Amino acid sequence: MAVIRVGLVGLGEVAQSIHLPVLSDQRDRWLISGIYDVSPSLMALCTSEYPTAKAFETADALIDSPDVDAVFILSSDETHSRFVRAAVEANKHILLEKPACLTVREIDELLALTPKYAKTIFVGYMRRYAPAYLAAIEELPDFTDITHVRIFDLISEGRHFLKKSQNILYPTDIDPALLARGAKEREALIREVVGSDAPADLVRAYRGLTALSSHHISAMRGLLGEPARVLAAHRTNGGANTSVTFDYGHFACCYDAVVDDLGLFDAMIEVRSNTKRVRIIYDTPYIRSLPTRLEVTEAGAAGPVTRSYGPLYGDAFSNELETFHRHITDGTKPLTDLADSRRDLALMAEIIEQMKKTGGRFSLPLTSRSGDR
Repeated sequence: MAVIRVGLVGLGEVAQSIHLPVLSDQRDRWLISGIYDVSPSLMALCTSEYPTAKAFETADALIDSPDVDAVFILSSDETHSRFVRAAVEANKHILLEKPACLTVREIDELLALTPKYAKTIFVGYMRRYAPAYLAAIEELPDFTDITHVRIFDLISEGRHFLKKSQNILYPTDIDPALLARGAKEREALIREVVGSDAPADLVRAYRGLTALSSHHISAMRGLLGEPARVLAAHRTNGGANTSVTFDYGHFACCYDAVVDDLGLFDAMIEVRSNTKRVRIIYDTPYIRSLPTRLEVTEAGAAGPVTRSYGPLYGDAFSNELETFHRHITDGTKPLTDLADSRRDLALMAEIIEQMKKTGGRFSLPLTSRSGDR
């Protein structure tokens, strides 16, 4: 099996907790040959833990290195487009963490740059590579028989799980001017979509869509295809929570994202017909090899009959990297490429426009408003 030499740009939470350990486990497929981060302490930590990794002084130096075959772009979202361009110019394979970019414009510029690009560009939507998700594809009702779809993302952020399970370094030695410049660039890109005068909760809603929600929007499209339109979209809790209804013609897909500090994770996709329910259940990805589950319930003569698959311990990130390696060695096209990610970003922009039209917030019932109690 061909061993691919990997350089990682960005050594934050997901690199430390997921990508570096998986690459190390899959040593028959990958060699960690280079790393770069804006934090010197992260560079020192990772070179000490992964002795084959050379620390590069700049991202461009890593990308241009003849000792790197594939570049993992794990850096802040506003840097993605720039680093993809550099990696394409260097003729490298690319694994790009979601979101691929923050705007459709950036994606279109990259697509214009890569119409005949021979190397693999793979966007990291790991939920589409989870064992339960792959098994569900074979169990779905016929599309014409689907009556309803529900998708939940009721979760807490990764730090709630990582601080109890892994020793992740959150660096304090990054140049404040660099952080400020990155925040300004990120804000400008987000404002391209939400508008220069958008309220803070709409900005936060879009950040949530491109981060947490991008996984399930991509997974929804992978299972069901493209929705006709966004029927409704709302935001609450300062934009941290979103509710979206997608129009699939003869059925609706209802998506809810709720982010809180309970330290719980409850993610699910449920597809129904009149006689069948297929439910994919996810646990937090921040703790590796936690199982996914698939439940298939069908109408029977004596009542509902449920078949359970799992717990399935195949790690979604491990499956993702195995799939990436296969595309590199076979020269085949990934399902989650730049063009596929463009459709996700276009849907997110449509969600934001729907929020703008309606105000994007739920109204409280009269009986529960202040002064009516």
